[in-house]
Amino acid sequence: MARTIETAGVVGLGTMGSGIAEVLARSGIRVIGVEVDSAAVERARGHVEQSTARALTGGKLDEDDRAALLARITYTTSLTDLAEADLVIEAVPESLDLKAEVFAQLDKIVGPDAVLASNTSSLSVTEIGVHTSRPGKVVGMHFFNPAPVLRLVEIVRTVVTEPDVIADVTGFAERLGKTPVVIGDRAGFIANALLFGYLNHAVRMFEQRYATREDLDAAMRLGCGYPMGPLALLDLIGLDTAYEILESMYRQSRNRLHAPAPLLKQMITAGLLGRKSGRGFYTYEGPDSPVVVDSAPGVAPVDPGEVRAVRAVGVIGTGTMATGIAEVFAKRGYDVVLRARTTEKAEAAVARIAKSVNRAVSKGKLSEADGAAALARITPVAGFDALSDVDLVVEAVAEDLAVKQEVFAALDAVAKPGAILATTTSSLPVIECAAATERPGDVVGLHFFNPAPVMKLVEVVRTIATAPDVVATAHAVCAAIGKHPVHCGDRAGFIVNALLFPYLNDAVKMLEAHYAQAADIDTAMKVGCGLPMGPFELLDVVGLDVSLAIQRTLFNEFREEGFAPAPLLEHLVTAGRLGRKTGKGFADYTAQ
Repeated sequence: MARTIETAGVVGLGTMGSGIAEVLARSGIRVIGVEVDSAAVERARGHVEQSTARALTGGKLDEDDRAALLARITYTTSLTDLAEADLVIEAVPESLDLKAEVFAQLDKIVGPDAVLASNTSSLSVTEIGVHTSRPGKVVGMHFFNPAPVLRLVEIVRTVVTEPDVIADVTGFAERLGKTPVVIGDRAGFIANALLFGYLNHAVRMFEQRYATREDLDAAMRLGCGYPMGPLALLDLIGLDTAYEILESMYRQSRNRLHAPAPLLKQMITAGLLGRKSGRGFYTYEGPDSPVVVDSAPGVAPVDPGEVRAVRAVGVIGTGTMATGIAEVFAKRGYDVVLRARTTEKAEAAVARIAKSVNRAVSKGKLSEADGAAALARITPVAGFDALSDVDLVVEAVAEDLAVKQEVFAALDAVAKPGAILATTTSSLPVIECAAATERPGDVVGLHFFNPAPVMKLVEVVRTIATAPDVVATAHAVCAAIGKHPVHCGDRAGFIVNALLFPYLNDAVKMLEAHYAQAADIDTAMKVGCGLPMGPFELLDVVGLDVSLAIQRTLFNEFREEGFAPAPLLEHLVTAGRLGRKTGKGFADYTAQ
């Protein structure tokens, strides 16, 4: 018979605890909130009153509902007042010793059937539960901040948690209007285990001065559709909190990628904790303010030197990326020479561009006159000689180094002095393309994102040989065509893929270990972290073969054990299950 949970306790009423108390009370639950002293109680009361006042102003509560909600919460400084609680949720600071002490005390106070839940985000629920006489009735109930807004709750079962406890707590989470996912007890659970490895990797990139904080954050927002960049998100979470979670993950996993980046510890020691202290990777108006007041990047992204004139552009290739890039340049007033292997292929590519332009006209995004003018600027050609007078050539052929080197050698023979030669490679070394020419200083990476007419991001990749004015020109050209340039060095994955694909690979390893179902992992990352797609949905869209190739490139470059492709990914590719394009990947699309 399912438990009836009418009275719930919340121990620890900081930002998270007070948010949980509000969620419970909003759902009609009587709440007993416990804090260490009267000052902490008043702070908690203030948190709930301010939060519900915002909900009132925003039309999410009316006056009567707010009054009823506030009346359901009782504040106390004594754990013994929880004696009648059916469920107690602990939300004290992330310290195993502190949580163990709280659970040991609660075990002596609450009734024998009461459930004890920890809101821990990374500590072992098993280790917490053994400090009670009822480990079978101990469970993890990890809410996400802000609890009144975010819907995900990770329900963490230990090896001894009773099945009826999991069923009751899952049903209770649904009663609260939350989206529960049930998982086993391991560091970071789903969301944090996948999120914090990615955040730590971004800190290392910044620490190594591989990219500026603004470029790192812009790359993930614009390239992946993430609601926040990694460094801004760390400031929001709190660098001290992030460090504790990573430390806990590393202690359990011994994965070097979970070892906190040294810069995190240095910043914490200096008191740079993020928004809560008014300064972290960014500087804010004051403690707890979201308003950034500094704008100067930590490292200048481009040399402010001379910029080369670019009036005519060559594009090599006939695929989706090449035609998209040609369309972008033509719409912005550049004369474009589109080169293919044959005149027929070049003309067919221009016909596809015409369809895209006409769609934009029909949707009112482009005038008919501007569309016609853009198409008139594109010249289809079959030979390299026609590129002899362009100022910039963008290569967008197959992701095969030998093919690209052949293209660059041919360009080197015909391009005029001072012409910039760019590759759109997403993972291959740009310097290898430059090495096929006698002008490596003129070669740069311009990694557009698909579909090029829509996606705003372009990664500008400088090699050790790229001339400063070439980087500056690439930056200026991106701005002129309405793109947002971010700068980085020439190493595997650049920014976006280097941060994205290890996270996707970690998700596959999580599934492979039977820790959680693919649907639950996708739900956790979408609902808990606000990502536009879950990792398995994204892998199926990208293509498992493409994903595997990028992951292999990352592993071969960095030789990090944690970057080794998940065997399950290898097996699915071998079996021909490549995602949406073959009808089956991590999901089956054949019935759709």
